[in-house]
Amino acid sequence: MITRLVAFPVKHPSAALLFVQILGILVYALMEDTSTGRALFGVVGLFVLGAALYVVKRGPWLTGFAIALALPVVVLSVWQIFDPDPRRMVVMAALEAVFYFYAAGSLIAYMLEDEFASVDELFAAGATFTLLAWAFAYVYVVCQALLPGSFGAYEGLGNPRTWMELLFLSFTTLSGVGLGDIVPVQPMARALVMIEEFTGVMYLALVVSRLIAMSATKRTKR
Repeated sequence: MITRLVAFPVKHPSAALLFVQILGILVYALMEDTSTGRALFGVVGLFVLGAALYVVKRGPWLTGFAIALALPVVVLSVWQIFDPDPRRMVVMAALEAVFYFYAAGSLIAYMLEDEFASVDELFAAGATFTLLAWAFAYVYVVCQALLPGSFGAYEGLGNPRTWMELLFLSFTTLSGVGLGDIVPVQPMARALVMIEEFTGVMYLALVVSRLIAMSATKRTKR
């Protein structure tokens, strides 16, 4: 039993990435309001980053670029843990956004590179969704830093939004459910939200529907 549990993330790394990301969401919610938690925030982020990097190497895209993006993030994350700096946080968020977009694109290429959908590719569909949500959340962090007041809320209008609030906005926007009290206020913030809404619709229409068709084809040919 233990051997099978250990072998599962090795055989299905996309499932491991999805699990780490979901766990990260729960852990972030517990850490955000404490100074120690904010320090550990970077550590959890490194675990998510490492899991994403491990999954990317299974895709058809070159991994050298992914490593080149990940290394500065690792260095800045460790630096940020011991010496917090809002300006450094913005640079780190920009790099992480690029990395997660790259990782999501690599996973999409991985899912669509063959004729049939494997179990790991089905898990990759969920992992890609969370990678895109993470990426847009980091874009919102950069937008808020460069254009203060970009995002508002029904409570605390005008205050900078926290990471969990921006991640919540990203998930509700990408999924298309539209449920949330965090709203874009300035034109650039609204433009970014519209781009994410379009990305979410196209992801479901093109990638997820393609995986469903590939799964149906596999069952038909058995």
